[in-house]
Amino acid sequence: MNAFKYKVTIKNGKLDLPPLDLPEGTIVEAILLVNEPGKTEVDETEYLLSTEANRRHLMEALEELKEPENYIYIDPETL
Repeated sequence: MNAFKYKVTIKNGKLDLPPLDLPEGTIVEAILLVNEPGKTEVDETEYLLSTEANRRHLMEALEELKEPENYIYIDPETL
């Protein structure tokens, strides 16, 4: 899966994206993150922590990082 990230402004009620080099008929999934009025930036940390499930998952992941035996080491030469 590929991802494209653009910061755009709604003009005349439409989303104005730059042209994408995608074949006709390509199916895409769009997620719109709308800034609150007066807010100019989306705080990714605030967004990730915005639900209880995400907070719990992230806190568990941070706890797991405290245990080096949980690490998965990959030799770049084997990739």
